[in-house]
Amino acid sequence: MIEKPLLVLDFDGVIVDGIEEYWSSSRQTCLNILSAKEKEIISFPSEIPKAFKAMRPWVHHGWEMVILAAECSNKTSQLNLKGLQDFSRNYQIECSLALKKWGWTPLQLQEALNQTRREAISNNFNQWLNFHQPFSLVTQRLKTLEKEDIEFAILTTKSIEFTKKLLHCFDLQPKLVFGHESGSKADVLNELLQERIILGFIEDRRTTLEKILEDTKLKSIPCYLASWGYLKPKDRNNLPSGIKLLNLDTLREPISKWS
Repeated sequence: MIEKPLLVLDFDGVIVDGIEEYWSSSRQTCLNILSAKEKEIISFPSEIPKAFKAMRPWVHHGWEMVILAAECSNKTSQLNLKGLQDFSRNYQIECSLALKKWGWTPLQLQEALNQTRREAISNNFNQWLNFHQPFSLVTQRLKTLEKEDIEFAILTTKSIEFTKKLLHCFDLQPKLVFGHESGSKADVLNELLQERIILGFIEDRRTTLEKILEDTKLKSIPCYLASWGYLKPKDRNNLPSGIKLLNLDTLREPISKWS
């Protein structure tokens, strides 16, 4: 067992607000993979559609953003015809139906999105970087953990490749970084518990924290829902006893005072 305790954090929505990059990369990925005929029918605005922003809290994997970009921009899509509430109520089903309609697969979209990001980084790294806005209070707090003899790890569904680039630019040096390549968050946390004392897991996706609570082997990990993240309208309501809503004022306090 490693003596230094560990704080584990999600990345998107907890450390960084990347909504501008999500739209830019998802929009460009659509343009890269759509046929010329399809691009004649669909118009992709340069500004982020309100529907794309509103649906962000439902996104779990990067490829879903490409689906949302296509659906937001297609006037005859189920998202635009049914509206946000109806689409979000059956989010997973609607994404699956949209995949079939477009003839895409999650793997195809994830690889295309990754390639779009690589090209954006290669062509204009500063522009790509500026699309990401770190939550300054969070990054400042992480930099003080070392004085408390605490290490931190990043656990995200983003690619490790792009997460590490951003962490470097934010001058953050986590002990460990896990991306979508590392497996499910529950599996990663189970592996970490074999070697580390985990002081807490900060996440802005309530359903992810609820899955952590369902795993009896993870009951020793305090779960925190980031109030500043991409939350659904009702995410703050009636939280189960194992999940605490964490705000930025509390974040400044010693971790022992969070619970």
